[in-house]
Amino acid sequence: MDSIVILCTTNSQESALNIAQTLVKNKLCACVNIVPKVYSVYSWKDKIETDEEYLMLIKTKKDLFEKVNNKIQEIHPYEVPEVISLDITEGSKSYLDWIVSNVK
Repeated sequence: MDSIVILCTTNSQESALNIAQTLVKNKLCACVNIVPKVYSVYSWKDKIETDEEYLMLIKTKKDLFEKVNNKIQEIHPYEVPEVISLDITEGSKSYLDWIVSNVK
């Protein structure tokens, strides 16, 4: 399988929509699901922080990870955005074919 899901969080619906639309428009991914109200607890600059974030589930091909990552880094509001890739090891053939056919 050469499809992946990239996890990325951001601070607002506007930011998530901007990132999602940019990635889909540029054919860097086939689809982005945006999950609101994800509560994150994390360490940042020696402090424990708690924030409400928006989680993006970005479906694309493995060989596009660097391009997706670079585009996210370019437009993301965070100093250090979360960009984590997970391999899709199983899935509906028709859906996985759809992902591949909708990216460049």
